[in-house]
Order: sequence, then C-alpha cells, then structure tokens
Amino acid sequence: MDQKRKILAERLKPQHPERLKMVLGFDGFVDEIIHPVDKRLSPDSFTRIETIERFAARIAKASGLSTNIELVPVARKIGGNGPIMCNALARHGSSIAYVGALGEPVPHDVFRMPENVRLTTIADAGHTDALEFLDGKLLLGKMNSMKDVTYERLLDVVGEAELVRLLSEVDLFASVNWSMLPAMTDLWRKLLANILPKTPKKAARPLFFVDIADPEKREHGEIVEALDLLKEFRIRFRVALGLNKKEAYDVAGVLGLFPKDDLAKMGPSLRDVTEALYRRLGVDAVVVHPVDRSATVVDGVYAEAMGPFCAKPKLTTGAGDNFNAGYVLGLLLGLEPEQALLTGMATSGFYVRNAKSPDFAELVGFVEAWAADAV
Repeated sequence: MDQKRKILAERLKPQHPERLKMVLGFDGFVDEIIHPVDKRLSPDSFTRIETIERFAARIAKASGLSTNIELVPVARKIGGNGPIMCNALARHGSSIAYVGALGEPVPHDVFRMPENVRLTTIADAGHTDALEFLDGKLLLGKMNSMKDVTYERLLDVVGEAELVRLLSEVDLFASVNWSMLPAMTDLWRKLLANILPKTPKKAARPLFFVDIADPEKREHGEIVEALDLLKEFRIRFRVALGLNKKEAYDVAGVLGLFPKDDLAKMGPSLRDVTEALYRRLGVDAVVVHPVDRSATVVDGVYAEAMGPFCAKPKLTTGAGDNFNAGYVLGLLLGLEPEQALLTGMATSGFYVRNAKSPDFAELVGFVEAWAADAV
C-alpha cells in the first residue's frame, strides 16, 4: 500500500468540488480520432501503424515518388485544450462558464456538456485530425477560425459587465491553447487593462491557469511577450503555468535559461527546468508533465511524482488536458503540491484507461486502487 496515495484518497473524500466556480476559454476543436492503416486484412479489419517512427518511415519511402496511406476515423469527439479541460472539471459538478470557439451560430454537437456548464460561442470551431499511435499522437489542425477569437468579439458576445461579474466570482480562470489563438496576447492585455481593475481584490486570490500548448510555430519574441504578461495577472490571481516536457524544454530554450545544445540533449533535469522556469517567470506555480511523471513548483516548493503507467491506453488525445484539470482541482482544494500532481496523474490515468474523464467518486476510487497497486 502506497501511503502517499492512501492519504490523498482520504483527503479527497470529504471535499466538495461542486462548490467551485470556474471560467474557462477560449479555443474549441472538433477532434476526429484516426488510426493509420498498416495492412488491410478485410473490409472490416486492419492492422494499425502503431508508432510514429513507423509512420514516418512509411512517409519517407514516398520521397521522390508517391504513396497512399489509408486513415480510418475511429471517433469524433470534443477537442481543443479548453473544452477537454472544461469537460473533465465539469464531471466534479463545479459551476463552469466556458467561452470559446465552439461553432457558429450555435455550439457543435460534440461540445455537449453537463448541465453545470454554460457554453458561450464566440467563433466557429476548428477541426483536428488526431492520428493516434502507441507512442504519441500527431495533431493536424485546421484552425483558420481561431483568428476570430479576439477581445472585441468577447465584448460583443459576452459584454463588459458580464465579464467583470464572471471574473469577480471565480475560483478558477483558465486560458489555454495560447499557441493556436493569434490574438490571445492582445486579449490578455485588454483584460488586464479594462476588466481586472474592476474586479475586487480578495485575500484568497483565485487561480489563473495557463497552458500555452506547443509554441514551436510561434516567433520567439511572441512567446516571451506572452509569458512575461503572466505575472501581471497576480494583481487579482494566483498564476500557474502548465507545460508538457517538450514545451518546457522548448520554452526554457526561448528564454535562454540553459545552453541550447544541453536542452537539445535533454541535459538539464526535470527539476532544473521546472525550477528555472518558475524563477524566471515570477508566477506562483509552474507544472511540467512528461508521460511517466510530473513536477511542480508552488510558492517555491518543488515536488515530483511518478504516474500510473498504462501500456495500452484506450485514448491519449486529451490526456494532458485531463492532467491539468486534476492538477488545478488539487490546488483549488488546498492540497499539497505533490498531492496536486498525484490528483492530476490520477485524472489522466483514469482517462487513458477508460476513454472518459472521472467523476469525483471515480477519481477517489482510482486513487485508492492506485494506492493498492491495483491499476
């Protein structure tokens, strides 16, 4: 029996996540889960190309020639970092307002949420072809509508008074997928200038969580500008930044925190990178989640924990967003940094095994099973 996980389960049981209020935004994608075909065995059966390496080799063979790769749609589901994170948090009964690119003139059917979520669409949804493999995924996005997610559009649809009211009452404000939203830095600046000064100062500041998503395609100057804005939200919020391992090492390179050659070889340790990002950005928390573990610094306290490995997941697209949902839930419930990590990894661990996010009872049950080494 793992004592840390057992203690976490006991701490979670008496909690009331349904009392929390949240605002999340601003992206939205229809995700089509796709399996590339290796061999077609019959009209109804085939073998998959199981790894990205094998898929890359298949493509490389076509250089100077041509090839055909069959793609089999497996499912159509809710997509985008924000909607997936929202859906995961909604399973706990919290009161949530989601504002984002969900479809025009009304939200697309895939964004159906529980009754405790109020949806507001401000732009058309994007579309992602999610090619899934055992060792990762390739997300091929059609995202032209993301340029319509602007502060001005937000004001047109939601209204300034309602924005002030929403952000005055929240326990969590989450703004995710910065890299795919070209106007997000401008939106943040205008929230800081026009909306936050009209919200009340609270002794216990609510949480502002940001996941910039893979920023590789954005200019370095844009990345630095956006990251340097985050600490300004501390006038009203506790600020937490979430990154996966690739993003963390990439951002550390953009910020010049380590020699590029060392980062390319993953030389700095997970702890080195997490702590360096925390010190440089001046926020309240940084969390980094590789596949097998996660690490965080919260108010200067470092924690690292291993996750529940799953050899053959049912679904991986959205696992990081489920981790984020569990991690911020842990912070909102007043858990210790390591316990927040474990709550995040339990949420994603349940998700990849069951192809759905856990409700609160299922989350507690998963933590108990994990404590008993039964997952």
